[in-house]
Amino acid sequence: MKTRAGALLAAVLLSNAAGSAAPRRDVQWNSPGAGNPLLPGYFADPSIVRDGGRWYIFATVDPWGDDRLGLWTSDNGRDWTFSQPNWPTKQAATSPTSGDAKVWAPSVVKAANGRWYMYVSVGSEVWVGSAPSPAGPWADANGGKPLIARDFAPEYHMIDAEAFIDTDGQAYLYWGSGLNWVNGHCFVVKLKPDMVHFDGTPKDVTPAHYFEGPFMVKEKGRYLLMYSDGNTTKDSYKVRYAVGSSPMGPFTEAANSPVLETNAARQIISPGHHAVFADKGRSYILYHRQALPFVMGAERVLRQVAVDPLTVKADGTLEKVVPSHDPVIPAFAAHRTRGLRWMGKGADALAADDDYATVWRPEAGQPPVLTADLGAVRDVRESRVRPAFAIQPQDLRIEASQDGKSWRQVAAETGVSGSPITLRHPGKARFLRMTVTAKEPAILEWSIF
Repeated sequence: MKTRAGALLAAVLLSNAAGSAAPRRDVQWNSPGAGNPLLPGYFADPSIVRDGGRWYIFATVDPWGDDRLGLWTSDNGRDWTFSQPNWPTKQAATSPTSGDAKVWAPSVVKAANGRWYMYVSVGSEVWVGSAPSPAGPWADANGGKPLIARDFAPEYHMIDAEAFIDTDGQAYLYWGSGLNWVNGHCFVVKLKPDMVHFDGTPKDVTPAHYFEGPFMVKEKGRYLLMYSDGNTTKDSYKVRYAVGSSPMGPFTEAANSPVLETNAARQIISPGHHAVFADKGRSYILYHRQALPFVMGAERVLRQVAVDPLTVKADGTLEKVVPSHDPVIPAFAAHRTRGLRWMGKGADALAADDDYATVWRPEAGQPPVLTADLGAVRDVRESRVRPAFAIQPQDLRIEASQDGKSWRQVAAETGVSGSPITLRHPGKARFLRMTVTAKEPAILEWSIF
C-alpha cells in the first residue's frame, strides 16, 4: 500500500537517499527550461501522493486561498493538469464558529482501511473528508462539522493539519499555527482507526522556533517533526526540524536546524510549508517559495511550488537542503513536453522559455496580444496555454498568418479556465497571435504543437 507518493506508511525517509544528485547550479530563476517552479501558477502548502502510477498535488490557491483547493495531476511528474476537487468548498465546510479564511493547507494520506483522507483548513478550522481515491469524489467524513473547531485553542490558529501513519498503522494528526505571525503552537493527537475521531486528548508538543506547517517523518526509529518558522510574506520563512523518540514527543530541535531557508544570492525566497515524499530510492521535499521577482511588502503574496532532493545522514538526521531552480529528480521525467520552438519579441519571449517562474503580461498601454514566430511555415494542430492564474476565466482568441500581414481567426474560447487550456487550430502557419482578455492577463507558457 502506498502513501505520500511511494513512501512507506510512516512516510519513511529512505536512508539510501544519501548521494542524491546535485542541482544544476548554473541555472538561474529566469533560465529557459528550468525545472522549478514545478507547478505552473501560484500555489502554496502542497501535499503530494501517488496512486495507480499517477501523481497528485493538492495545494492552496494563491493569493491566500480560494473557495476550493487546487489539484494538479501528472503521469510523469513534469506535465501537470489542473482541476479543483469537489470537496471541500468554503460553503460546504463552514460552521457557526468558522472565520472568514478560505480553503487552505491540505494533507492527503491513505489509511490502513484502504480509503484516502484529507485534513484541510477552512475558516481557521480543520475539516476532514474521505474518498475512494485521490481523484475523488471527496465527501465530508465528520457529519458536516469541523474536526478541530476554531475555539479549540482560540489564542492560536487552528490550521495546517498534517496526518502521519506510523509503521505499526497507528495514525496521528499534527496541527497549529500562531496569530499575527507570532506564538505558533503545535498539537498532536492519536486518531482512531476510522481516521476521524480522536483516540485520547490532544497534546501540546511545540518545539523551539515552531510557527506552523508541521510534517512528521520517521527515520531509524526516531521521529523528525519538521515545521515552518518565520513569515511567509517576507524573506524569513524557513523549514526547521526537531527530534523525538515518540510521535507524541517531546521534541528537541536538531543542531543543524533550519534545513531549508532563504538563499538571496540564488533568488530563492522564504521556502517553507512542505511535504516529504520518496520514490525510486530517493527522498524529496516539496514546498512553496515566493514567486519572482519578489518585492518585500507587496500588497499580495504569490507563492510557487518547488521540489528538491532531501538527504538523510547516517545518524538519522537531515542534511541541509540545497534549494535550486533546476533540481535533478529521478522520480520524475527529465523534462516537460515542450512543443514547437518559437520566438517572440520583448515580453512575448517569456511565454516561450519553458520556465514557470517567468510570466508574459501585456506591456503598459499595449493591447493584450501575444505573437509567436515559428521561424517558417509549419503544420500546427493546437495550442496549450498555461495562464498564471488557473482559476481565472479567460477569453482567448488565436489568429494565424503565413506572412505576418494577412491574418485569419483559427480558434476562440470564452470564459475558459484551467491549465493547460487547449485550443485546436489545425492548419499551416508561420505566425500565431493570441489575444488574452482576462481580469489579469498573464501567461506562463504558450505551447504550440
